[in-house]
Amino acid sequence: MSGNHFKGHEVSCCIKYFIFGFNILFWLLGMALVGIGLWAWSEKGVLSNISSITDLGGLDPVWLFMVVGGVMFILGFAGCIGALRENTFLLKFFSVFLGIIFFLELTTGVLAFVFKDWIKDQLNLFINNNIRAYRDDIDLQNLIDFTQEYWECCGAFGADDWNLNIYFNCTDGNPSREKCGVPFSCCTKDPAEDVINTQCGYDIRAKPDSEQKDYINVKGCVPQFERWFQDNLTLVAGIFIGVALLQIFGICLAQNLVSDIEAVRASWFERKNTYYYLVP
Repeated sequence: MSGNHFKGHEVSCCIKYFIFGFNILFWLLGMALVGIGLWAWSEKGVLSNISSITDLGGLDPVWLFMVVGGVMFILGFAGCIGALRENTFLLKFFSVFLGIIFFLELTTGVLAFVFKDWIKDQLNLFINNNIRAYRDDIDLQNLIDFTQEYWECCGAFGADDWNLNIYFNCTDGNPSREKCGVPFSCCTKDPAEDVINTQCGYDIRAKPDSEQKDYINVKGCVPQFERWFQDNLTLVAGIFIGVALLQIFGICLAQNLVSDIEAVRASWFERKNTYYYLVP
């Protein structure tokens, strides 16, 4: 009789191992990203001089690997071990952590829509700070070059933003060969060229504005980003909704598994108490 009474309480193996399998991929990917970040810092000598992490005036792209990898590692560990060991604390931590990330994403999206002008100003400030530090870090330099090539832009709002960099500004006291120039990533691409001309931007801003557009992309990256965002709004919204649904799905699965585990434990304690009550 007591066996029939407790028969329905069991942990769903499908949910348990689905959460385990899904999160072990996140865990491994998170470890890989953190490993790449540590390797990059090791190559740049940052690990031997930790204080240099804050010395860079712009964004060190390695931080993206470290932060994203760290979050994925923690989230994957909690979900993977929590499901495998049926640990309700780790599963609840997984759900809450995932819920916080979802809330932050939602809040960021709403604020970005409401305060568009402020976001635009902050993006301009962010790009200009990184322009100043262009030659200070090879990873940052590659990131800026990729951005300018991909969006076919130059500077935040135009090529003259490169006056902020000590190597590219047009002041009389600038001894750099790159004086009054721009990085090669600002140059318009010639399909016939197989080899990139890294000196194509030299002295280009000494020319009249009407001539510059024949050699470089004169549009700024902020307007180009706005245009790209508007042209790909459906894609961006689809990705955002897809990620949000996956997060909600993960939270629901984790909470379902927690409920199953707690029900099994409750039934076990009830059965144990019943046994001691019946046995003289």
